[in-house]
Amino acid sequence: MAFSIRLANQTDLRAVSVLAGRLVRQHHDADPARFMLPDDVEEGYLWWFTRELENAQAVILVATMDSAVVGYCYGRIEERDWNALRDRAGALHDIYVDEAARRRGIARALVEAMVKRLSELGAPQVVLATAWDNGSAQSLFRALGFRPTMIEMTRSTK
Repeated sequence: MAFSIRLANQTDLRAVSVLAGRLVRQHHDADPARFMLPDDVEEGYLWWFTRELENAQAVILVATMDSAVVGYCYGRIEERDWNALRDRAGALHDIYVDEAARRRGIARALVEAMVKRLSELGAPQVVLATAWDNGSAQSLFRALGFRPTMIEMTRSTK
């Protein structure tokens, strides 16, 4: 079954927020001490993405099959960050494809489209973070030209 990638619009955001909730739960399930899981995570994302649609430096892409949203990718231009020792760059923050739609090239197409959009916005590079044990995502990102540069480590204080 064919899919298409396009910029998200307001009517897509409810479906995108549901997928974002799944992404949050995936991370929280892997490490609940590190990743938050608010009771209203989908509503929080709906609020956030509604705001980001108006942000000229943000990009929300959707993948659709038969007019249904089956995946999304969210990124934005981030300015120089002295804490991260990173100059202005595009940041790919979220990517998620519904399990039933995986293994069709959708994630690859979303990442490629995001890199293109961020480059058009002036990003000289695109950075992303991935869960340390998400080998399939890391393999995809490496295949698309990303390289490891940092490892986040967490220590609880309580």
